[in-house]
Amino acid sequence: MIETQSGVDMSALVGWMDGQGLGIGPVSTVTALTGGTQNILLRFTRDGRDYVLRRPPAHPRPESNETMRREARLLAALAGTGVPHPALIAACGDESVLGAAFYLMEPIEGFNPTSGLPPLHAGSAEVQHRMGLSMVEALVALAAVDYRAVGLADFGKVDGWLERQVGRWRKQLDSYAAFAEWPGSQSLGPVEPVADWLERNRPADFRPGILHGDYHLANVMFRNDSGELAAVIDWELATIGDPLVDLGWMLATWPEEQEEPMVSVRPWIGFPSAAELVAHYRALSGRDFDADWYAIFGCYKLGILLEGTFARACAGKAPREIGDKLHARAQWLLSRASRWMKNGTPANKRAQEETQGGGDNE
Repeated sequence: MIETQSGVDMSALVGWMDGQGLGIGPVSTVTALTGGTQNILLRFTRDGRDYVLRRPPAHPRPESNETMRREARLLAALAGTGVPHPALIAACGDESVLGAAFYLMEPIEGFNPTSGLPPLHAGSAEVQHRMGLSMVEALVALAAVDYRAVGLADFGKVDGWLERQVGRWRKQLDSYAAFAEWPGSQSLGPVEPVADWLERNRPADFRPGILHGDYHLANVMFRNDSGELAAVIDWELATIGDPLVDLGWMLATWPEEQEEPMVSVRPWIGFPSAAELVAHYRALSGRDFDADWYAIFGCYKLGILLEGTFARACAGKAPREIGDKLHARAQWLLSRASRWMKNGTPANKRAQEETQGGGDNE
């Protein structure tokens, strides 16, 4: 019997699984999974069935356990919908079992493109094009879920949600002043002009829905045998809000021609252009919207979030190398937002010289 793995008491886990009727006997083939999260992920086998355990890190933040409970609730609500996601098996909100809330989910057979492309995907512009379109299709499916009908009516505060966003994230940025040696928001770039533009150009209304909150190439998995999406992962920022913010987040991190991307995938030979992504969303959803606003808001919010790690690094509470790297990315995002304010985003420009099987190349 494996007693502990990555700080997880496997004996305690087995005892809890016994009470849930989840197999009999010991666990085997326990493997720690890696990814872009600090949460602990373990894949293991028990009684002929594979599981993935997800729990907060060994030293969680104050909100980590509640975030884990929310993730499990969200995954349960998505069961039976058209949204590709890891299927929830069981969840435990009782922190006394493993020292933190956790849940078990079905493993996803697939890969994350930021960790490297298999030969099929690396060598086919057509497959890459399909990968980008399938990401959009997952967003459309998510926005189409009736969040009230699936039990998520109280999962977020809908009233005034869009009106609160710019100010809410500006307050987040201001809070970094509590970290010693942080040079302040002036080091980040044109935060105030971007915030002012967003307030002046904010959409008049929105259609509430489930929001993933961190939607980009690093938080999806694709099938090994095609360009289809296998699952959207890492739902820890999910809430109820304007689902178009997820599309804007995707656009904020999507590379333009001859540009070092925010989220790196190599080779980039056939992925859709930003204009194609937006056109595909509009065609499937039947909705019209200002893609510029959502893309610029994506840059603004993500830049502020990344700056938080830099601020903590300045105070010695995060690795300085990582902090400096994310600070540079945050500066890049605010610069990109400023440029888009003046010239418009590629998402709203008419695509030129695009073919059926490809998009913009780097």
